[in-house]
Amino acid sequence: MAYVKIMIHAVWGTKSREPYLAKEIRHQVISHIKQNARSKEIFIDRLNGYNDHLHCLMGLNADMSIAKAMHLIKGESAFWINKHKITKCRFEWADEYFAVSVSESMLDKVRIYIDTQEEHHKKVTFTQEYEEFIRKYNF
Repeated sequence: MAYVKIMIHAVWGTKSREPYLAKEIRHQVISHIKQNARSKEIFIDRLNGYNDHLHCLMGLNADMSIAKAMHLIKGESAFWINKHKITKCRFEWADEYFAVSVSESMLDKVRIYIDTQEEHHKKVTFTQEYEEFIRKYNF
């Protein structure tokens, strides 16, 4: 048996950064993603976001790549949102996403950051956050 614990902070946005994820819709989508992830054996530690993007702290097991987890989360949730007409128009996630590993010592800091997204985005736009991620992680 392989023992693997790799924690990933992933961030992805809506197509063209459209603000589809108003608070009520965002909570429905987050709840659905968590439920779907459990069924696919993707461990989600934290999931939160704002009107145009989500942040996820997830653990990967030995059989799950970042690309596979993101495909399963984003693809299935977009399908579910459209099937149940959660948004007024056709919903899509942007193709790109960020994903960085998180050390054990930084987990609590990332959890707080994800939990406080609504407060954070009263001061910082997703575009500013996006540019900061690119700079901070040398993408």
